[in-house]
Amino acid sequence: MKLETIEIEDSGPVRTVWFNRPERRNAITQKMMAELTETFHSIAQNENIRVLVLRGRGGNFCAGGDLGHMRDLPKESSSDPTARAYRRMGEALEALNELPQAVVAAVEGACVGGGLGMACASDFVLCMANAKLGMPEARAGFIPSQILPTVVRRIGEGEARRLAVIAKVISGYEAHRIGIAHELTETSSDFEASLNNTLSNLAWAEPTAVAEIKRIIRLTGQAPMSEVLDDAASALSRLLRSDEAAEGIAAFQEKRPPRWATSKR
Repeated sequence: MKLETIEIEDSGPVRTVWFNRPERRNAITQKMMAELTETFHSIAQNENIRVLVLRGRGGNFCAGGDLGHMRDLPKESSSDPTARAYRRMGEALEALNELPQAVVAAVEGACVGGGLGMACASDFVLCMANAKLGMPEARAGFIPSQILPTVVRRIGEGEARRLAVIAKVISGYEAHRIGIAHELTETSSDFEASLNNTLSNLAWAEPTAVAEIKRIIRLTGQAPMSEVLDDAASALSRLLRSDEAAEGIAAFQEKRPPRWATSKR
C-alpha cells in the first residue's frame, strides 16, 4: 500500500510512525485507518523492529476522526457500510494492542477520539503538559464507539464514564493524574530528551521477554487466574532455558549491558 496519510522513519530497531495530515491536525480518515492497520500488522511480523513510536507531524498527535470525512460517509442501508467503516478503527486498535514490540506514544497537542484510543493502546505514553486529550464526541452528537473498550482497559470504567459522558477535553496534567500518560514534560526540549531516554531504557529489554510480558498482560482478565498463572509459569520456564536469558543473567552478574542493548538507534 502506498502511504499517503502516515510516514515511516526507521532508526536501528526503532520504527517511528508519523501521523501526517498536519493541515487537519492529523485527523483520521478511512485511508489512514487502512494504512495504520496494514502497518501494524507488518510491524508485528518484523523481528528487526523492537520499538514502535507513534507521533504526529505539525505539533499535534491526532485529533480523532476527520469530521468532513465522517459527514460524507454513506447513509445507513441494510448492510450498513457506515458501521463497517467505523469497525476498521477497532481493527487498527486491536492490531496495535496485540503488537509484540514495545509501543511508545509521544503525545503533543491534540490527542482526542481515535488519537486517545491509540495512546491508551500503547505501553508507554509521554505527554506534553499542554496537550489536550479526551473524548468530545458526545458534544457533536455521536459516540467514541471503537475506542471506548481501550480507554476503559487503560483508566477504568469510572474515569472513562467521566471523560466520555461529560465530553470534557483535559490537559496533559490531568491525563497524567488519571493514568493515561506515564510521564509529563513542559518544554519541547524536555519532551525530546525524555523520549530519547525512554528509548535508551527500552534497548535493555529483551524482545522475546517483552512480547511474553505483553501477551500475559492481555490474557489477564480474559482467562481464569489459574490458567494465566500456569501460562506465565510455563513461559518463564521456557525463557530461562533460552540463550537470551543466559546472556541476560551473565550480563547482570558481570555488570555490563546485554548484547541486545548495544544496538544503535
